Amino acid sequence: MEACEILLRRGLIDKRQLDQARGQANGHGDGARQIEAAIQLGFVSEEAALRALGDEVGIEYVDLTEAEIDLSLLKIFPHRLIHRQSLFPISKTDGQLVVATSNPFDLYPLDEVSAATGLAVMPVLAARAEIAKLIKRHLGVGSETVEGLVAQAQEEAALELVGDIETDGSELSEMAQEASVVRLVNEILLEAIELRASDVHIESQPSGLAIRYRVDGMLQSQPIPPEIHRFEAAIVSRLKIMSRLNIAEKRLPQDGRMKLKVKGREIDVRVSVIPMIHGEGLVMRILDKGSMVFDLQKIGMEPDTYKVYRELIDLPHGIVLVTGPTGSGKTTTLYSSLIEINTPDVKIITTEDPVEYQLEGINQIQVHHKIGLTFAASLRSILRHDPDVVLVGEIRDLETAENAIQASLTGHMVFSTLHTNDAASAYTRLTDMGVEPFLVASTVEAVMAQRLVRRLCKHCKQPYDAVRDDVPSDFPWEDLQSRPLFKGVGCRECRNTGYRGRMGIYELLVTTNEIRQLACDRASSWKIMQAASKEGMRSLRQDGWKKVLVGGTSVEEVTRAAKADHTMLINRG
Repeated sequence: MEACEILLRRGLIDKRQLDQARGQANGHGDGARQIEAAIQLGFVSEEAALRALGDEVGIEYVDLTEAEIDLSLLKIFPHRLIHRQSLFPISKTDGQLVVATSNPFDLYPLDEVSAATGLAVMPVLAARAEIAKLIKRHLGVGSETVEGLVAQAQEEAALELVGDIETDGSELSEMAQEASVVRLVNEILLEAIELRASDVHIESQPSGLAIRYRVDGMLQSQPIPPEIHRFEAAIVSRLKIMSRLNIAEKRLPQDGRMKLKVKGREIDVRVSVIPMIHGEGLVMRILDKGSMVFDLQKIGMEPDTYKVYRELIDLPHGIVLVTGPTGSGKTTTLYSSLIEINTPDVKIITTEDPVEYQLEGINQIQVHHKIGLTFAASLRSILRHDPDVVLVGEIRDLETAENAIQASLTGHMVFSTLHTNDAASAYTRLTDMGVEPFLVASTVEAVMAQRLVRRLCKHCKQPYDAVRDDVPSDFPWEDLQSRPLFKGVGCRECRNTGYRGRMGIYELLVTTNEIRQLACDRASSWKIMQAASKEGMRSLRQDGWKKVLVGGTSVEEVTRAAKADHTMLINRG
């Protein structure tokens, strides 16, 4: 009986779907291909199909996410069969080796396992994706390349480099172009994109190569097999070639860029190489526009904050600043703001370093410091192009600050960023740069400080009753008298971290008449913060606390992202 006929008999598919699955498999009688076709067409889930087939042939189905895996068995298990046949050892009981497979129609590889280990083998069925996750988690990224899988025929590449690459014909260049190295580098990049990593860190350590991915703002070490260490020079050279950098230069820092195509969508990767004492360190920033959400209402802004901010960005002239450290989401907030006000009757020009995402209908300029195209220089030229709205990537110096202020005074709306810890410090920072206080007071309409916190995983978050010691003293304990807090316990969806994705916490300081007077009088940032709090401004911690109360994030995330302040106590007093 054909594989799909088993599914038909058990009511998992109908006759029409049976014929379609056979057609997808090109009439091939191979049971695995037919089942794979039925799954790809969405007629049946892989778990349901494998359970039915397991019942038919007498093989148990196992959920690997709940199974206890004896990792010591990897020492005796032939790794080439793990990769080539998608097998994985689970446990050893009564002299029998329990091995997971996703193909009940080809048990010959299990005979090879038995011959190699000298043990009787008992197969169990498991989802192919779960077996693949086990392989990557415990054998490491790139392990299948090391085992020589490159020799196998591959279907259409999952990752493609956009544009031609140039090599210098050197031995190192040729080694970097070997099929095994190309596949290994592609796998490192694909794994990072699949994990939604924002950065990939490839570091040279005394013990060899180390790879870490930054996911949701936190670095995660990636296990790699020791055999990869000998590929270290080739991996770095391959990435340099892809980024159009000089592979012979190993003494000076270099910056480059590559464009990839993954599953039909283009992804930009910024590459930075710096020589370290044990070799070259390489960091790649992954800019995946397809996964980005440029929507002010979906990035974590509370409705009342959004309402006020939306009115601010519609003003005809003035300056709106977004502040926060590197990686706090300032660019996302500004891009979302521009998209929100981008209409055919509004001309928007940006000057950025670098242009992270290309936005439709918005004119973007990439600054080049080496040739004199700085923020200040480009801003002077921008004003001759009759813009309505201008975005300056960052105000770093007095010249840029003065040009931004001049633009706002001549009837333009200016958006920009500053590196300050809170909103109130933006006024004093501009004054410290040398801008006249009365100009700061008259042009800055508002300052938005922000941070990013991780969202609790919606699949595994659970309520719990907090005790007083769980909550910092500046958080109002009375808010918890009738409601629980939430925590993530970890699951398959969030890779057992308890968190998946991030949201912003915001501190919006609107320049009221009192704030203008304080800025004009060179008042300290603490006095400006006090005045803004009395007028109803929510601090970063307060905004974070609101998100904690509704189960959006955890107390630990808010305390990690924003330092304690006394504005809560001021407001409550």
